[in-house]
Amino acid sequence: MSKGKNFNDYHIRKWYIQIDDTHANETGVLADGGKSVRKIVVAAAIQNPYSGKFSTDLSKIIDGSSALGTMFSEKLIKYLEGDTAESYGKSCIVGNLGEYEHGNAFLTTVFANPIRDALGGGTAWVPSTGKRGSVGDSIDIPLACKDALYVRSHYDTITASFPDAPSPDEIVVIVAVSTRGRLHARLGGLKFSEKVGKDGLR
Repeated sequence: MSKGKNFNDYHIRKWYIQIDDTHANETGVLADGGKSVRKIVVAAAIQNPYSGKFSTDLSKIIDGSSALGTMFSEKLIKYLEGDTAESYGKSCIVGNLGEYEHGNAFLTTVFANPIRDALGGGTAWVPSTGKRGSVGDSIDIPLACKDALYVRSHYDTITASFPDAPSPDEIVVIVAVSTRGRLHARLGGLKFSEKVGKDGLR
């Protein structure tokens, strides 16, 4: 069943926002540097135009995803509330009438580049994951430093779930950001303050 388009060529049924503010680590030690970590998840339940069928051409998803990325960016900036994103990640959950490939079609650089730009650039690749699933399934979204993947302190995860999505003919498209690395990260490696941010690694 084709549903009415309400965002360019997409039918977006619902937007989701999740915000986690963590002020102390798991043993109760307050945030190092006096700064808590905010993790933000922005997600949208979008009708899958290819649900129940195979197509070699996925342009119905890819072509409009730049504007979709811009909309995600606006919501991320809003909930950052003036703070800066230091790490990012993306994900998808594909309803069971679709292929995992359909979800990945939403997560290409066409979608991600406007988000990079809005967050002040990002030379590192955006870590990604995804799966096929059902209503209420949870997913772990990987996070890494947006400028230098060798910054170990920023390897992190946030878990999200959506109580009424994805419907079988939907894809939940997800982006997450974090305002700093893990609290009390102490595993060595390149420090965030030492990154160069030119090659996406260092």
